[in-house]
Amino acid sequence: MQEYKHYPVMLNEAVDALHCENGKLYIDATLGGGGYSELILKRIQPAGKLISFDIDIDAVNASKERLKDYKNLTIVNDSYTNIKKYLFENNIKEITGGIVFDLGASTPQLTSDSRGFSFMKDSKLDMRFNQNADFSAYDVVNDYREDELVRIFSEYGEERFSKRIAKKIVETRKIKHIKTTKELVDIILDATPRIKSKIHPATRVFQAIRIEVNHELDNIKNTLNDVLTLLSNNAILSVVTFHSLEDRIVKNIFRDYSKESYSEEEKRYIPPLLEVVIKKPLTASMEEIKINPPSRSAKLRIAKKIN
Repeated sequence: MQEYKHYPVMLNEAVDALHCENGKLYIDATLGGGGYSELILKRIQPAGKLISFDIDIDAVNASKERLKDYKNLTIVNDSYTNIKKYLFENNIKEITGGIVFDLGASTPQLTSDSRGFSFMKDSKLDMRFNQNADFSAYDVVNDYREDELVRIFSEYGEERFSKRIAKKIVETRKIKHIKTTKELVDIILDATPRIKSKIHPATRVFQAIRIEVNHELDNIKNTLNDVLTLLSNNAILSVVTFHSLEDRIVKNIFRDYSKESYSEEEKRYIPPLLEVVIKKPLTASMEEIKINPPSRSAKLRIAKKIN
C-alpha cells in the first residue's frame, strides 16, 4: 500500500477560523491525512476534545499512526454524514467549538493505482470512498441508462459533450462491459472533438461519476443542515470546497440560515441561525498553489452559529 500523504489545503486559514480554545469540543469531519486534526489538537491542549471522521480506512490507519501521541482525540471510521448519529449515541449534545470540512477526494485516493479515481492510471472502475460499499463507478458506467448518464455528466461534471459521451458509452457496453479507467478514457477521447484546453477531456466525466458514486452533493447538504442543530452559540463552521457545485451548496446554506425566516406553523418570525463571517470565500495563496496546484480551485467559507 502506498504511503498516505495528503496536503491539507488552506490549513492555517481553515483552522484559524475555528478560534480553537482549550476545553471545547471540535469536529474534523474529513480526517484525511490528519493535517487539520493535528493543528487543532495542538491548539486545544490540554483539555479540549477533537472527534475526527473518515470513511476511508486507509486515511484512518495513517492518521491513527500520525496522531497516536494525542490523548484527547477520537478517530471514527465512518462518514461525516453520521456525525449527528455518532454524537447522539455517545450522549454528546453540542459541538461547543466548531467543525471543519475539507471536501472532495484526497491526494492518496486520486493518485492510487487501484482506486479508480484517476484517469491517469489504468485500474478497475471503482471510485468508492467507502471500500465496503457495494455500488461503484462500474455500476454507473455499465448500468445507467443513456439519459441518466447525460444528466450526471451535465449536472455534476458540467460537461459540454455529455450526450456524445453517454451515447458512446452505451454503444460500447452493448459489445462488452467497460471495466477499467483506461477503457472509459478511450471512449471519452473517441466521443469528444479535439480542442485546446488545459483540462484533460476525461476530467469532468470522472468528477461526475465520483460524485454520483459517493452521493457527495446530497451528503454535503444534509450534513450541513444536521450539524447546524448541534452547534453551540458562537461555534464555527469552516468549509473548504473544491468545485463550483460544492461551493454553491455551502454558499446557499450559509445565505439561507443567515436570514430571518417566517414559520407558518408557529406563526412567527424565526431569527437567523448563522452569521456569515466572510462575505467572499478565501482562496489559496500563490505560494500554496505553487506547492500544491489542486489548491487553486479551493474556496473556504466560514460561518458562526448565533442562535
